Amino acid sequence: MEDTRGLIAALALLGLVGGLALLGRGLRAYGRAGRVAGIATSRISTLAAGEVRLVGTVEADVLTLVSPLQSTPCVYYRSRIRERSGDDTRTVFEEEEDVAFRLRDGSGTIRILPRGARWDAPLRFDAASDWTGGDPPGLDVNPGATHRRTELDREAQIAALLTVHPAADLPGEDSDGGSMLSALTLGAGGLGGSRRRDYEERRLEPGDTVTILGSALPFGDLESPAGAGPDDPTSALDDPEVAMNLAEAREAGILRATPEEAWGNAAIPGFGIGQPARAPELDPAADRPPLADREAAAEAERRFEIPAGELVVAAAAGHPLAILLGTPGEARGREEATVLLGLAGAALAIAGATTLALTLPGLLR
Repeated sequence: MEDTRGLIAALALLGLVGGLALLGRGLRAYGRAGRVAGIATSRISTLAAGEVRLVGTVEADVLTLVSPLQSTPCVYYRSRIRERSGDDTRTVFEEEEDVAFRLRDGSGTIRILPRGARWDAPLRFDAASDWTGGDPPGLDVNPGATHRRTELDREAQIAALLTVHPAADLPGEDSDGGSMLSALTLGAGGLGGSRRRDYEERRLEPGDTVTILGSALPFGDLESPAGAGPDDPTSALDDPEVAMNLAEAREAGILRATPEEAWGNAAIPGFGIGQPARAPELDPAADRPPLADREAAAEAERRFEIPAGELVVAAAAGHPLAILLGTPGEARGREEATVLLGLAGAALAIAGATTLALTLPGLLR
């Protein structure tokens, strides 16, 4: 009898904790749904500074991401690989990245700077290795760089196709180095035994319809080029001790005066994309990248440099940035479904608390 009461009490406690967790999720979703419904949609062409709701189509800006598990161009991804062996489950790879992009509606386009954004992205890939440990259909691991220029020229595309990328091991396996995520030709011999892998990837891609809640403001008014906010590392400069250390470093001559001195070749415009605006300092044995001509350099500056007065959408104090898949109605519908789940959690928590209250006195006698 005591064992039965103990089991009932344990289940009631589990229900109480789980119900409260669901209730918390529901309350947060209720606030988000209210925010989606409480702001009217603005048109980009007539946008004014302040909190805004925009609806439009995602367009790549200067850079595009390449997702790790399916090598798909996107502006956001969250990828994860879990490995199962018997009762043991561990995460062997997990990565989340985003990049600035443009939003287009029927009236124009605007830059979205997504640092610190809350993303509501669809699950585009959800698969598991088969019983032999073989790769699931649709798995196409990106062996190269995560970021790439949106508009690759013909020579760059040919070079990318002809580049041989050596395979590297996944995290959690023996590795001599190499990329964080390998070419994943796993097969039966790659996993072995009873080990299996589950793959998940959420993405937002160019062409997706999204609803964006955030602040429209001139780019020059952002605390940093990415809208860093309170976690901006430059905020440390306000610390008196840091300021004193910087002053001492300047006096000692150990503080670099210019980006060129501090970063070397990396400070040359276009160096990172293989078209430097001026000749870099390289080892004599290194291949020298072609210099960008004047027209290409001007185009790069136009694309990469954002005028201080240009209106952008980003997170601001008191107004977080949310990027949600679909129209406002669709986004709100998903939040309301979570609210209903929260109500169910509240009922579960009440039932658990009641059962616990009835059971505990008998256990404590």
